[in-house]
Amino acid sequence: MEQNRSNGDNFLVDLYKTAVTNADPRTEQWLFVASPLPALAAMFGYFAVVWVGPKLMENRKAIDLGHFLTVFNFGLVALSFYITKEFLMSAILSGHWLTCQPIDYSDDPLAIRMASACWFYYISKYIETADTVFFILRKKGNQITFLHVFHHGTMIFNWWMCVKYIAGGCTVFHAVINSIVHVIMYTYYGLSALGPAVQPYLWWKKYVTKIQLTQFVIILGHCIYVGTHCHFHLKGFVFLAIFYAVCMITLFTNYYYQEYVRRSRLKAE
Repeated sequence: MEQNRSNGDNFLVDLYKTAVTNADPRTEQWLFVASPLPALAAMFGYFAVVWVGPKLMENRKAIDLGHFLTVFNFGLVALSFYITKEFLMSAILSGHWLTCQPIDYSDDPLAIRMASACWFYYISKYIETADTVFFILRKKGNQITFLHVFHHGTMIFNWWMCVKYIAGGCTVFHAVINSIVHVIMYTYYGLSALGPAVQPYLWWKKYVTKIQLTQFVIILGHCIYVGTHCHFHLKGFVFLAIFYAVCMITLFTNYYYQEYVRRSRLKAE
């Protein structure tokens, strides 16, 4: 019994030492990076809001957020565009390839610029959780799916780990793809928030879902390539990314089937 406890203590000590040793010293003092507590608090706080929020709104009228939603969504379009631009510019100027590119942990200005883009992307995950709050306030419970909650909640902690340990290199490929998709997605949301007059022009909603699904197929392929062809020093992150991509592909495929395929069949009947 004592031997097992000792082994367990040693494992935790080794795990802690590994976590400290592999941390990126450049991002250590950046906001919400030094400790996992802010990311964990935000993640579990988000899940709590998802659970409690609809109950609090149950006997209240839906709140019309009007043009605020349009401003919010186009604000995220601008932020996503800025993040995409920062990733691409720092990659192009440094001759960065997004396949087997090692992480540059130096204080080179372009390496810092790329790490900063990772941090902005991480912070954007906090901001994007407001989507769910707005659904709750507007009593749009049908849009708060498991896919929606799982993705918003977990991305915060996922990208805390990325900024803490792997802010750069081939890691940024996933963020670039996702940021481009978010430019398209939040453009759609922003236009949708303008009201009924714009609705006839939003026939391309299902293509937004297809684009979201396609991004995770691309990300999965990239992760497999990195895991099999690259000397990535923290392989655990590759396996975690593969697992996450498979989860998202499964959830998006199910959502697409339920929302478009199954619904169209029911209408035909």
